Amino acid sequence: MTLDDCYLLGKITKPHGLKGEVILWMDEDVPEVYAEIDSILLMENGSLVPYFFESLQIRGKKSIAKFEDINTIEQTEAIINLLAYLPLDNLPEMDNKSFYYHEVPGFELKEEKNGKIIGKVTQVYEGAGQDLIAFLIDGKEVLIPISDDIVKTIDRENKILNVNLPEGLIEIYTED
Repeated sequence: MTLDDCYLLGKITKPHGLKGEVILWMDEDVPEVYAEIDSILLMENGSLVPYFFESLQIRGKKSIAKFEDINTIEQTEAIINLLAYLPLDNLPEMDNKSFYYHEVPGFELKEEKNGKIIGKVTQVYEGAGQDLIAFLIDGKEVLIPISDDIVKTIDRENKILNVNLPEGLIEIYTED
């Protein structure tokens, strides 16, 4: 399995207690979806290595994980700060109004009002108050909030996000 076949779930951030448990920070809106997984892949020295859970306690984004064969705080040192991945086929399927942030870079943004393509998604930024989609117009980065009022639907087959942008939003970024 390669990194292209996976998505980033989160990161092992620190030990928890003395018996080999660690904090697994999950970069997910609904971590509870992962309560039944039996393993993850950790990126070790450029390779994905499977780690099997002995137990996993979902506690919001900061879950407590205990892996098989890791039984002391000293043994956890080898996996602290490693990124955690899952195969893409583990992702629950989404409807045409929802999307995973990792899937939309490269999608075109299409204005619903006039059907015009206004740019290609370059990145998704996650913020404390608002997540944003970034795209370029004339070499300038434009940011639009991710909300149901703005991002209307996703067409995965044609790689298009249909949007309804507030009047004047693009001009804020493109006018000198």
